[in-house]
Amino acid sequence: MDGIKYAVFTEKSIRLLGNNQYTSNVESGSTGTKIKHWIELFFGVKVIAMNSHRLPGKGRRMGPIMGHTMHYRRMIITLQPGYSIPPLIEKRT
Repeated sequence: MDGIKYAVFTEKSIRLLGNNQYTSNVESGSTGTKIKHWIELFFGVKVIAMNSHRLPGKGRRMGPIMGHTMHYRRMIITLQPGYSIPPLIEKRT
């Protein structure tokens, strides 16, 4: 699961959970088939469709030099009815 960074919890992603769609950020070089294979293998689910879009990096100033963070991809994964991915529990201290 090297390509998948973390799950995304925004208003839209929480709304999509009702349609059995899960959102996560992945490495920009990962392919859809590679991510699909890892999700089906790791979670034991069947993936119907995967949609992705590329999000630009943010600008960061370091003194007089303007830099930027790396861009990344966000994938919306649609599962077959009856399958689900267990929620990720974030440990807070």
